[in-house]
Order: sequence, then structure tokens, then C-alpha cells
Amino acid sequence: MNLKTIRIMSKNYTKFKSRFIPIVLFVIVFVIFFQIEKFQDFLAVNLISQLLIFLFVACIPAYLTKRMSYVDIAWPFGLISIGIIVIFFGEGYLPRKIIISSLYIIAGLRMGLGALVLLKKGYLDKELPRYQFQRIRWNKKGFTNNSFSIQYEILLQCFANITFLVIPAIMISNNSNEHFSIFEIIGFVLWIAFFLMEHVADLQKQAFLINAKKNKLKNQVCNVGLWKYTRHPNYFSEWMIWNSLIFASFSSLIFYLDETFIFIGLLISLLYISFLMYQTLVFLTGAIPSEYYTLIKRPDYKKYKENTNMFFPKLF
Repeated sequence: MNLKTIRIMSKNYTKFKSRFIPIVLFVIVFVIFFQIEKFQDFLAVNLISQLLIFLFVACIPAYLTKRMSYVDIAWPFGLISIGIIVIFFGEGYLPRKIIISSLYIIAGLRMGLGALVLLKKGYLDKELPRYQFQRIRWNKKGFTNNSFSIQYEILLQCFANITFLVIPAIMISNNSNEHFSIFEIIGFVLWIAFFLMEHVADLQKQAFLINAKKNKLKNQVCNVGLWKYTRHPNYFSEWMIWNSLIFASFSSLIFYLDETFIFIGLLISLLYISFLMYQTLVFLTGAIPSEYYTLIKRPDYKKYKENTNMFFPKLF
């Protein structure tokens, strides 16, 4: 076996590993949760719902058009589905079920309706920049079959909704304690605060772009309001929304203290959600992909980049 063959085998193994490990993680988490009997109906219904939503809203349109952007419709409507399932299959305290259901539905509606507006206005007739960037990422890793990669990436988001991202909903909605814990109160308040922050950031950018267009100013860099403190206040807020749900879920862990394997699996899974969303919002479909094209389009963005943090707000 010569050196060239070894290099090819090593490259192929790296490619295989990069796509096989995420699937394995999703399967492990699903299996761990399925060991809890009262979660089984919830998980089964969510599995079917997510697969159907992503199949008809994202996978089939992506197959026909070779565009991945439809996942921006499927993912939030998957969150709405989770919120609805909570009401029917959660076995916990009703007010708690209503709250966690509402949080998922509200978050899903905000993003889902926004994506439908983009669809109606024709913005999804071409691939969104952050998904154009995926092709660059795939090519660097040696993945040349874009059609397969598109379906794979869409299904990763589907599997995230089936496993990790449903964890806060399923844990909180099955908590039968008739009193809200300090973890839940703080978590829910933080969720509201960061949801509003994300919405305000979007409104500020929209107003900035409208004003720039009105004054016939092209390729301007939004550096007003929340955008003075971080280059991506919307992505940071979205990450903190999920951290808030994780924090609120901690009080539900006490019901599994007697089952060490389940308890450890739930705790690790909750913490992994934060890592998963950070990776997604910074490296995969968030900050870095959007900045790749912004730097090309907006010359002043380089100076903005030098003076403003990418993700975490710089307050001082």
C-alpha cells in the first residue's frame, strides 16, 4: 500500500466520520429517551410529524429545485408541531404544559411566517446566501455530490427536532410538580427577554435597510441599536433562547435521580443543545456563512468587523 492510497483512505475515512457521527448522536439520544415509558408516545408522534413536515416542505422541494433554503420553512414549523404535541402528550402540570407549548409555537410562528413572507416575495426562488455558502464548505471537505449533501443537511435539522431540540419540551411538559421552580421562572423570563431582543434586532436592521434605500445609500453596514454591540444580535439572542429553555429544564431532572443512566443522558443531552445551537448559529448556517458574502458586498464591513464582536455582545 503506497502513500497515495493511504492518503485517499484517510480522506475518505474523515469524510465518512464527519457525516456518520452526527447521525449516531441523534440515534443514541432518541434511544435514551425512548427508555422512559411516558415519553414514548410523545417521541413516536414527534418522529412521524417531523419526518412528514420536512419531507413535504423541504426535502421534495429541494430535490426538485436543487435549493436547500426551504428548510427555513420546515424547521420552524417543526417547532410549532412540537408545541402542539406538548398539549396532547405531555403528562405534567397543565399550566406548565401551556407555557412550554406556547414558547415553542410562538418561536416557530415568528420564524415560520417570516420564511413564508420570503417565499411569497420570491426570495426563495434562488438559494439564500447562507446555503450558497454550504457548497463551499462541502467542497472543502471533499463532498462533491451537492444533491445528496442538500438532503443530508436538511435531514440533520429534521433529526435535531426529533431528538435534542424536543428535550426541553418533553421534560418540562411531563413535570407534574404543581409549583414552578426558580429554574423555570428564571428560564421563562429569560426566554421572553431574549425573544424580544431577537425581534427588536430584526426590526432595527429592517428599519436601517429601509432608511438606506430611501436615501439611495447602497451597501450600508447596519451598526445601530443592538448591532453596535455584536455583529449578530439576532443569532446571539436565538442561542440564548435555547439556553433559557435548558435552564428551565433543570428542575425536571430531579425526577430521574434514581435512574443514573437516564439522568446522566438527560443532563448531557441538555448541555449539548447549547453546543449544537452555538455551532449552528456561528459556523453552519449563521454568522460565518452570512459574513462571507457581506464582506464581498459591503466594503465598510471590514472596519465594522474590527470594532465589533461577532457573536457575544461587547458592552464595555
